[in-house]
Amino acid sequence: MKNNIILIGFMGSGKTSVGIRLSYYLKQTMLDTDKWIEKRQKMTVSQIFADKGEEAFRAMETDCLRELIGSADHQIISVGGGLPMREENHALLKKLGKVVYLKITPEAVYERLKSDTTRPLLQVENPKERIEILLKERAPVYEACADIVVEVSGKNFEEILKEIAYKVKGCVS
Repeated sequence: MKNNIILIGFMGSGKTSVGIRLSYYLKQTMLDTDKWIEKRQKMTVSQIFADKGEEAFRAMETDCLRELIGSADHQIISVGGGLPMREENHALLKKLGKVVYLKITPEAVYERLKSDTTRPLLQVENPKERIEILLKERAPVYEACADIVVEVSGKNFEEILKEIAYKVKGCVS
């Protein structure tokens, strides 16, 4: 296993925001798999979904993990919310490092994302219902993939960072 911290969780759980702050807190570089894919494909995730479809994007996520296993070490890695849903990604995540699930309630997701138009899976008539359905489906998978679970609803960044640092490193910086 590599010495990385991988942040998984539902969209809006704070994977990127927590990841950036955690990278400063633990003095490690941060990598976001969605940004990595966008850079490689020279298009946004929304464009990839529209032009190539969700399945093509999910394959790109798996390819990204495979490449990172060979190159990433001592990093904070934030992955897309759907990445853990692909069975083959579970073992790849474990090889990549310590997997931290940022657990969030459907209500908190809706409050954070209700005016965000960049989330392809929420561009539906009833985004609140869509969040509840997707989260109910994904939560057990996130739990199964995780080495550590951190509840983020109602917590500030400092509380979340300290909890992750303590659970991953056994210390508080």
